[in-house]
Amino acid sequence: MIKMENLPDDIKTIINGAYPYIKEFNPAQKAVIESGYLDDSSNYIICIPTASGKTVLGVLPALKTILNGGKAVYAAPLLSIQNEKVKEFKAFEEYGIRVGKHPGSSDLSVMVFESFDALTRFSWDNLRDVDTLIIDEFHMIGEYTRGPTLEAAITRAKIINPSMRIIALSATLRNIEEIEGWLEGTCVEHDYRPVPLNKEVLDAEMFNTKNKNDVIVKVIEKAIKDKSQALAFVSTRRFTESLATYVSGKINKKINVKQRERFKEVADKLLEVPKKKGSLPTTTCVKLAEAAEKGVAFHHAGLFNEQKEIIEDEFRKGNILMITATPSLMYGVNLPSKTVVIRDHTRWTSNGPQPIPVFDYEQMSGRAGRPQYDDVGYSYLIAKTMDEAQNLQEFYVEGEIELTNSKLVDNKDAIYRQIIAQIASTLSKNLEDLTDFFGKTLYGYQMANNPSMALFAEDSLRYELENALSFLLQNGIIRATPEGLKTTDFGTLIAKSNYSVETAVKIKEYISDISEINVEEFIYALSETPDLPLISFKGRKSKDPVRDKLAEAGLFAVDIGNPEATTVSLIEWVNERSEFEIENKYNVYSASTRRSAYEASRLVRFAKNTAEVLGNYSNLKDFDILSARLYYGVKDDIIPLVVGVKRLGRKRARNVVQIFGNDLSSVSEKELQQIDGIGPKLAEKIKLFVDN
Repeated sequence: MIKMENLPDDIKTIINGAYPYIKEFNPAQKAVIESGYLDDSSNYIICIPTASGKTVLGVLPALKTILNGGKAVYAAPLLSIQNEKVKEFKAFEEYGIRVGKHPGSSDLSVMVFESFDALTRFSWDNLRDVDTLIIDEFHMIGEYTRGPTLEAAITRAKIINPSMRIIALSATLRNIEEIEGWLEGTCVEHDYRPVPLNKEVLDAEMFNTKNKNDVIVKVIEKAIKDKSQALAFVSTRRFTESLATYVSGKINKKINVKQRERFKEVADKLLEVPKKKGSLPTTTCVKLAEAAEKGVAFHHAGLFNEQKEIIEDEFRKGNILMITATPSLMYGVNLPSKTVVIRDHTRWTSNGPQPIPVFDYEQMSGRAGRPQYDDVGYSYLIAKTMDEAQNLQEFYVEGEIELTNSKLVDNKDAIYRQIIAQIASTLSKNLEDLTDFFGKTLYGYQMANNPSMALFAEDSLRYELENALSFLLQNGIIRATPEGLKTTDFGTLIAKSNYSVETAVKIKEYISDISEINVEEFIYALSETPDLPLISFKGRKSKDPVRDKLAEAGLFAVDIGNPEATTVSLIEWVNERSEFEIENKYNVYSASTRRSAYEASRLVRFAKNTAEVLGNYSNLKDFDILSARLYYGVKDDIIPLVVGVKRLGRKRARNVVQIFGNDLSSVSEKELQQIDGIGPKLAEKIKLFVDN
């Protein structure tokens, strides 16, 4: 039982049942609980290090609210975190608490920031039912892409439901007084980490080598001796692969027979993934399996989703010694490890290589040391020379994290989207209303409270808003009426989607200019929008095959980059090519083809809705056909079969048609079962579909 006298008994019972491994709260958790935040009704910001048990501190006030008959929302930045938390909180259902993803049907709902933002725009009745809002990874409010969404959602929620209590869970913030002022809350800070963290800078000269990778080999060899694991962060996908290959080759002789057997099983599982999808393993898959056989795996966005899940699960089970990853892994998944290695302290941006922020260094380092397993965590930043090591020590290990500043105005799309949201939800009818709303955001607060900005804060805000309004009026997204500003049907469509305004405008312009849909040209147009996840080139090999394929489709591109690689991959995908064929022909990360195709399929549906609101009804059926082709990866003749027979898939559907033709009415179940991969159940489903 938890030794915590000042917790109500009913909450104590639930925590003991759901978190049996928590025997008592750690000093950071105690400090927060003893601050009285559970008995208070005001807003709180809880700033404690990564892996110090923040989730439970969010859960306690949520449980208190629910046991008093209220509702709580737990907001998180990513789908992977949402799914992880839903799984974790399901344990509360034994105590009669409904857990889900929407407050309309749950007592405790876990929502991603974007879904919570949508709640503040369109579901005011549901929003007013929420008594407590817990925000996980609150420090992301200063991040360029998701920060503005969170900031505007909080601002709107405070206007619509002023009695709702906010508990923000955050890593350390530097300008905490400013954040407290904006959130009208109290901050409780503590620096306790359940697993002490040892941060060092290692340099290649110490180890008599010029190669940073050799330093990493030394680190992993030490981890093997300790029977522990390591995570290594590098800046690009290509580097994750080259490092995994290099390290696995070097440690091959240090692996014992038992480990080798376990690693081989992991490698086989990874190779099974493409086979189950009807593709031979791509060269990336083969490279991954070869490294995994020696205990090392790489993890990046160019793998099949199932492969990433296998890597994460097997690492947790101890069946992988080291994962090499891009920094995106630091947010997405809870994957702690005794040792973290940060090889690259720069990141490639549109302005060339830039140093990573101290904040990101802290987040990556924070992955070191697993509560319940390790008594210490090690974070190693790697330098080439002793001089460089000295600079990195001063900048990262001893340096201060950056200020958390609003990115609302830096991110043009965020301003457009929030203006549309305000007008669509009838909260703002004119420039004055909008100026008032934006003045209440973190951006407005920071401008007004900055001595050098305060004098012209409002003028500068009005200038930004006027520019944005004229863009939205010109593009037919909002319109002026005698009652004030309103969204057009097109504007309402954007407001209800999660797409950027740039994507919506590009799609509108494209479909307004065409009389019929040219599949290849339309796919290229979608690949040039910011909302389609791009398929990237794997290396510096010739890009001529992509250029040739585009030319064959009548498309001409001056530069051949990832949008062109994506276009060609999707054209091949809807012509039933496998990932193996796409990767071999174009040297791209083809495992992400399905994800891009799925998003492209949704964008085509959005294009169809756009055509409808514009009163352009001539191509609606063609939109449906292309959307289905992208989703299933098929030519149009087998769409009815793959849509009508669940789990048939494109490969077996094509085999059926090739062998029996398009008319299957006289084909028996027994005959269907002659086809590879079609058993009695699937044969029965096909017959059922044909006969209906």
